[in-house]
Amino acid sequence: MTNEQVYAMSFAKVYLLLEQKALRKGRTRDEVRKVTTWLTGYTDADVERALAEDMAYGDFFRNAPQMNPNRRQIKGSVCGVKLDLIEDPLMQDIRYLDKLIDELAKGKPMEKVLRGGGI
Repeated sequence: MTNEQVYAMSFAKVYLLLEQKALRKGRTRDEVRKVTTWLTGYTDADVERALAEDMAYGDFFRNAPQMNPNRRQIKGSVCGVKLDLIEDPLMQDIRYLDKLIDELAKGKPMEKVLRGGGI
């Protein structure tokens, strides 16, 4: 799948999948929302609007009010690709959310998922 295909995907559909992944591992919808708002700077109401409008996934990140500067502390790999090596900044931001949800699903404490901030 190309980056452009990922960017064109429905935010609502992708978000639902991310939420389901966390829920299967005993995490909550509130935790998924907290991670999403921490990363992007959106409010809960903003996320609800994006879900209702069926915004494109790429647009959700392009229009983010303020990507959290601490996102650069997120390290590791997603789908076998190291986050630091992703050249496209938009794709890197998308993968940061994937990584945060992975960490939630693995049972990491929220304080560590949010890199010590946001609680």
